[in-house]
Amino acid sequence: MRAGSAVRDSTRSGVFVRIARFAQRHSLAALGVWVAVLAAIWVAASAAGDDYRDDVSLPGTESQHAADLMAEHGFGRAGDTLQIVFHSEGGLGDPAVRKEVGSALADVGALPHINRVSSPYASPLTVSQDGTVGYATAVLDVASEDMPLDEVQRVVDTAQSAEAEGLDVEVGGEAARLLAEGETGTAETVGILAALVILVLMFGTVIAAGLPVITALFAVGSAVGMVILASHAFTISSYTQYLMVLVGLGVGIDYALLIFARYRGELLRGTTPEAAATTAIDSAGRTVFFAGTTVIVALLGLVTLGLGSVQGSALALALTVLATMIASLTLLPALLALFGRRFARQFTARAARRAAKHPDRSEGAVWRRLATAVQRRPVPAIVIAVAVLGVLAAPALNMRLGFADAGNDPPGTTSRQAYDLLAAGFGPGVNGPLLITVDGGGSGAERPAQAASRVLAGTAGIAATTPPTVSEDGRAATILAIPDSAPQDEATADLVTTLRENVLPEVSDRTGADFSVGGATAATQDYAGKVAERMPYFIAVVVGVSLLILMAMFRSVLIPIKAAVLNLVSIGAALGAMTLVFQEGLFGIDPAPIEAYIPVLVFAIVFGLSMDYEVFLVSRIHEERERTGSDESAVREGLAHTGAVITAAGLIMILIFGAFMLSPQRLLQQIGFGMAIAIFVDAVIIRCLVVPAAMQLMGRWAWWMPAAVARRLPRLNLESRPEHADPPIAKEHAS
Repeated sequence: MRAGSAVRDSTRSGVFVRIARFAQRHSLAALGVWVAVLAAIWVAASAAGDDYRDDVSLPGTESQHAADLMAEHGFGRAGDTLQIVFHSEGGLGDPAVRKEVGSALADVGALPHINRVSSPYASPLTVSQDGTVGYATAVLDVASEDMPLDEVQRVVDTAQSAEAEGLDVEVGGEAARLLAEGETGTAETVGILAALVILVLMFGTVIAAGLPVITALFAVGSAVGMVILASHAFTISSYTQYLMVLVGLGVGIDYALLIFARYRGELLRGTTPEAAATTAIDSAGRTVFFAGTTVIVALLGLVTLGLGSVQGSALALALTVLATMIASLTLLPALLALFGRRFARQFTARAARRAAKHPDRSEGAVWRRLATAVQRRPVPAIVIAVAVLGVLAAPALNMRLGFADAGNDPPGTTSRQAYDLLAAGFGPGVNGPLLITVDGGGSGAERPAQAASRVLAGTAGIAATTPPTVSEDGRAATILAIPDSAPQDEATADLVTTLRENVLPEVSDRTGADFSVGGATAATQDYAGKVAERMPYFIAVVVGVSLLILMAMFRSVLIPIKAAVLNLVSIGAALGAMTLVFQEGLFGIDPAPIEAYIPVLVFAIVFGLSMDYEVFLVSRIHEERERTGSDESAVREGLAHTGAVITAAGLIMILIFGAFMLSPQRLLQQIGFGMAIAIFVDAVIIRCLVVPAAMQLMGRWAWWMPAAVARRLPRLNLESRPEHADPPIAKEHAS
């Protein structure tokens, strides 16, 4: 071990040093605690089971008011139905076809969770004009998301028992759509295997490659088990578990890699495994802690949106990141203690062979040359990078928020085929009817409802209306208005606005009743509007708190501002790419609006993750500046020591996130794609090109902070110092 390293380690103190030393001295105990905790959590979670609930309520919106009015007057929940769609080219009026349809519907009505079933022959509105398509409605006695999948499959199988030559039967509805979602195990497995390949290439041994993955799996496994238990007490959506795996694997491997790479670097410098682990935890581990804290802050910012189960998902994701931080700082050093001697031999031997083969190539030489080239021409580097990212982000200006429907399900699924049959027989709007509620108060709702029905029937954009349905107490009524455009079309959104702002207010003035436009299509528009309305406040909270954390860490004003601006640029590029692919249909993807809550989720996750590389790179620049006193050299050496790690970590995240494009769920496809693009932009373009160029241009002013601000901010040191030592550049920070 080098003398300098020994002195530095012996005089170093602080929380992270104590954590590293404790985990190494009690490595078996630390590993045993993690195994016991993971086992205990999963025993409890397996016994309790999950209780995920999707809460899309939006207090204060018109669609929510319509839903509340229906519940108050005994209409029950809206949308908890299955549509059994029949298609016969010879016509549904054929006696043999009628017999098969009637028999199948009778069998469906006897199944569990089926409250009642209406026949397609009960109303001319449920059979197409040409008589070839009709549908029956099966009313459920549970919410669609609570309908067991095996019971949904029984309904489908029973309904399709009527199929014969010339008669096709498909089943639509939200419960049927759950059958199309499938599992994501393939995506997770592909992501982990891809990460292992990158780690093996980077470190040269399977054991070394496995440690970051093992650390991540322990953290994610513990977090998922805790959230399963928490789902009984809090509203947590059904997709949360998949998001936790997506984010947890990426972040967990990323954090462990940052620490492990620094550990390897210290071993190659000649330090002992124990000292190398202490230095790695005290430097890279400190970076992981501050970066992880920023991620958690960004995720908790989602709570400010007040969007139902999104709040539960935000808390679950924050818990996942916290678990990965704790595992990286406690489990990883314990594993390093167990394998440290082996790593010291393997890494040094591999480095020696590489040096003998390429004696003129030093560690980080490629990144050092790249930094030198960028420093020579910093302005062109920034201009070109920003121009490319601006072009990529531009499509986000035309992003439409909404929710995918059965029209976006895989073509072979029964829900998609039912959707297509209904659209062909009754027009595209039948898959997204608008629910008009009438609150007549003490004067009754029947007459106002009839007046509204007449007006709606003559309104442009409405293909048909149903007769009013009046509640038992006579005070409320509902009308279904079928648009002549598909649920996701902009024309349908414009129709909702027209009804709310022009058509129904005029009827209300004449009748004295209150009208609301509800239903799934209107609720989607309300949800998207609520997200857009609250997004600026959410961004302000996340960016503001992150700026304060970075200012306290770096004792700088310009570095945090630069980091925030560049993070916003990378997020904009990701949202632009998502718009091109999923909204505009690039690469053959079915075009549809972007899921309404995805932009805020991507923003929170990516903004936090982008800080990982920012803190890791700038911390090393800060460390080199402390050592050499040269701003130019610090930038160059900082990138030389971190460029390979940032690129490898970014590639691992890209592969893990990108693997979720294999998921059958459009939600996970969009999130995985968006985050993969954002990480690519951040790790490759911004951290390796724009940040060195910006730091070169700022020079010593990068570390400037007004004395008044410096006195009021807590000092979060990027690296521990010998006891009683003064910060070398404290005077400059206070100037």
